[in-house]
Amino acid sequence: MNTILNILISCSIFLISCNEIKPGKEVKKKTVDLIKSLHLLDKDETIIKYYSNHTEELAGNFFTNKRIAHYWLVENSRPGNDIDFAYYNDILSIDTTFEVAEFSVPYMKITKSDSSSFRVFVGGQRSEVEAFFEEAKKEWKNKKSPK
Repeated sequence: MNTILNILISCSIFLISCNEIKPGKEVKKKTVDLIKSLHLLDKDETIIKYYSNHTEELAGNFFTNKRIAHYWLVENSRPGNDIDFAYYNDILSIDTTFEVAEFSVPYMKITKSDSSSFRVFVGGQRSEVEAFFEEAKKEWKNKKSPK
């Protein structure tokens, strides 16, 4: 039993340690193609920053020059997939949370003008996570239309 637990802990640490915030230019073509197939990226759109809290084939959190988006795909189970995004003009607020008990990964809560919301999870060193959040907020503030 302890051996299985140690293997699971080691695998979890390995997966978490491999995940890092990437500039959009460093996101693999295979991942970009997946994001496009999920209708989360248009032809005239570029990813600015990207983070996966699992494997890139199953989970991604990013912002572009047009939107903030998140996907979590459940293997072989379309009904369990969680795919969401908001264009900057449709975002009402962005709230950040660093102290998270249930997931231990900081996140931004994106609230849309229709009152729906979703979370964008970003892990890593606190300074890098803060930079991701601040850059996403700056992009939102610069791109949203004045009302």
